Amino acid sequence: MSDQSNAIAAYWDAAATTFDQEPDHGLRAAPTRAAWSRLLDAWLPPAPADVLDVGCGTGSLSLLLAESGHRVTGVDLAPQMVEHARRKLASAGLPADFLVGDGGEPPTGDRSFDVVLARHLVWTLPDPTAALRAWVDRLRPGGRLVLVEGRWRESAAAATPYVPGADRLPWNGGVTATTLAAAVRPLLPHVRIEPLTTDPTLWGGPVPDERYALIAHR
Repeated sequence: MSDQSNAIAAYWDAAATTFDQEPDHGLRAAPTRAAWSRLLDAWLPPAPADVLDVGCGTGSLSLLLAESGHRVTGVDLAPQMVEHARRKLASAGLPADFLVGDGGEPPTGDRSFDVVLARHLVWTLPDPTAALRAWVDRLRPGGRLVLVEGRWRESAAAATPYVPGADRLPWNGGVTATTLAAAVRPLLPHVRIEPLTTDPTLWGGPVPDERYALIAHR
């Protein structure tokens, strides 16, 4: 890995222990879990589908997907995040396959999926456009791409980067729905945006920034 990728992995490894304390990370509150479960059910095809959860973190969405009967493969750059995800699914008695690897080029070999899902990931990637191509390449005919993203910390543009060099990442601080849709449409022409900012249940309270889901297919 590059020095930047190593720094990013180290950052998220250090964050893994407390990551689930954020309401929209751990999904520990029943209303928050139920709200995300409803959204996933609406965005995904009927179970069982093969879902690639890219940037899976501690596996909170992977858990919801497995609970709904989907076959889940999770990928994350940070080994500690992956370890937490494995324990979370094992504690629930649910199967899932978790891999340590670059979310921008998931180490899934020649496997293909019905759904590629990524939440709050693209802003951390050195080359998000290449990542989008890699994700679309892993979709089966009729598959769909589901991205939950946003434009973060709009009032903190001068804040210290979360890792050295993060301020030079193309989408550092997040990406607007308009920009992301423009990047996806050459790959998957059918794109819709679902705004998520106004539902505080998803986030554990009101949020001031742009948050949305992008769902795309051929």
